[in-house]
Amino acid sequence: MTLYKAPLDDQRFVLFDLFGAEAILTALEGGEGHTRDLLDAVLEEAGKLSEQVLAPTNAAGDEEGCHYDKATQAVTTPKGFKEAFRQFSEGGWAGLTAAEHFGGQALPGVLGTATTELFQSGNLAWSLYPLLSEGACHALEIHGTDAQKDTYLKPIVEGRWTGTMCLTEPQAGSDLGLLKTRAEPGADGSYRITGTKIFISAGEHDLTENIVHLVLARLPDAPPGSRGISMFIVPKFKVNADGSPGERNSVAAGAIEHKMGIRGSATCVMNFDGAEGVLIGQPHKGLAAMFTMMNAARLSVGVQGLALSERALQNSLNYARERLQGRALTGPKFPNSPADPLEVHPDVRRMLLTQRAFVEGSRALLLYAALQTDIEARATDEAARRKAGELVAFLIPIAKGMVTEWAQECTKEALQVYGGHGYIAENGMEQFVRDARIITLYEGTTGIQAADLLGRKILQLQGVGFKHFLEEIGAFCQQHANDEALREFIAPLVIATKNWGELTLALAARVKENADELGAAATDYLYYSGYVTLAYLWARSVAAANAGTQSGDFKKAKRDTAKFYFARILPRCLVHQAGIESGVASLPEIG
Repeated sequence: MTLYKAPLDDQRFVLFDLFGAEAILTALEGGEGHTRDLLDAVLEEAGKLSEQVLAPTNAAGDEEGCHYDKATQAVTTPKGFKEAFRQFSEGGWAGLTAAEHFGGQALPGVLGTATTELFQSGNLAWSLYPLLSEGACHALEIHGTDAQKDTYLKPIVEGRWTGTMCLTEPQAGSDLGLLKTRAEPGADGSYRITGTKIFISAGEHDLTENIVHLVLARLPDAPPGSRGISMFIVPKFKVNADGSPGERNSVAAGAIEHKMGIRGSATCVMNFDGAEGVLIGQPHKGLAAMFTMMNAARLSVGVQGLALSERALQNSLNYARERLQGRALTGPKFPNSPADPLEVHPDVRRMLLTQRAFVEGSRALLLYAALQTDIEARATDEAARRKAGELVAFLIPIAKGMVTEWAQECTKEALQVYGGHGYIAENGMEQFVRDARIITLYEGTTGIQAADLLGRKILQLQGVGFKHFLEEIGAFCQQHANDEALREFIAPLVIATKNWGELTLALAARVKENADELGAAATDYLYYSGYVTLAYLWARSVAAANAGTQSGDFKKAKRDTAKFYFARILPRCLVHQAGIESGVASLPEIG
């Protein structure tokens, strides 16, 4: 069984020392009570729930998986999942960041991101059940009518119901313009939804009394392509006048997928056979509502990458300290033991430091982005809200695309530290590797995140969020230009940022001449952007640690990891720059 200890010290450092979250949050509209004491207390309780309730179900849930009954089309979750969900709901966690009007606690989104990391580290497969509800709530709150919010949003916020996103079809994955699910208007103002959706996380389960599906479908008069998509609310059980679940709707799970990982999460084929639904938002405007869910979900999927990486790091670090194997090349470090622990070997330290650099850097990136969502939603100054929104839009493809890719590297390196023991299921490492494979695909593959970053956020939107971010990095570098304690970080960061800007301008000019240059460069550009972004956050972390009250060991660990990052990882930008500059000509047709 793998270990897990909630990384509260680092979360607190990032929130309060690195980003000054208390001052920012308490200055926002409705944030007067969002003090450090409150946020600390919530993090403490979330850590306990994850360590004591969720983490013990992780390996067992993976081994057992979900059970599908073909006769009843019912799905049973692994042992312990239902009880964990009960405790989660009774603790108010389902509505942590939701508005008070709907039964939520209206706490900051950045706190929701931090607690989500803890829950996902405890059991990623389990966490997908409430996670999908978050996206559904967000779409309902923005696009739903008051009556729809009262009917469907309140029970989800209370944890009595869950929500899903029903987008993908067998012939329509990322290209939703190809979807075929139909919505026929009824005489009573409702619609009859018919079609098949696949890869629906939490589409069917036994955790709650009802499931609310948000379904993309076409009206009879819909124009072709993505402009003809509408969104509908389709509950598993129709809703009575008093808000209670009524008769069963004509929607059911036709099967559950047999997956490489996250086996405790029910990924369903959902069949809609004239199911009764109601329109949410405007006709043919479902794509906008879908992106409301998608953007929130993309940030949360990035958190999944961090969560898996954190747990993999904790266990591989513990193993490297306990496992005796060989002697240090410079002579025995523990002469009274039959061998030295693994951590004395430089290559093992390389693997551990790589994990730590990505874990702690990713945490800073995700919490920074989440803090911007709070500013965007509740700042009293319109200009501040707009700037935060533009920063979030720019950072989301980096946060989703790169943190999930770094999770592939972190879980692989953790398994490598274990050697052959990492391949054995009982040690838990191979589950993290398997679970991590899906997150680069969820809510758009890495290539789609790359195209979004370069094609939309840089080129279509003239890089407005990118410019804000470059200005912020520039101001930081100028502020610390004469700080001897940061000299080894500021100088290379200035160069990397300057090159990032110049590379972007040159690439934009090439894409203008040949649109295929965008597709040829996008993924390398995403990686380049991710590495420079983390360099800034690591330099800023060292500055915050130097000024903070943490222990000497904590400060040394931050500086040592930052030095490793700048020496060993930031130079990867050179490889990606070479890929970008080689252009589409380096990608010949495959005969």
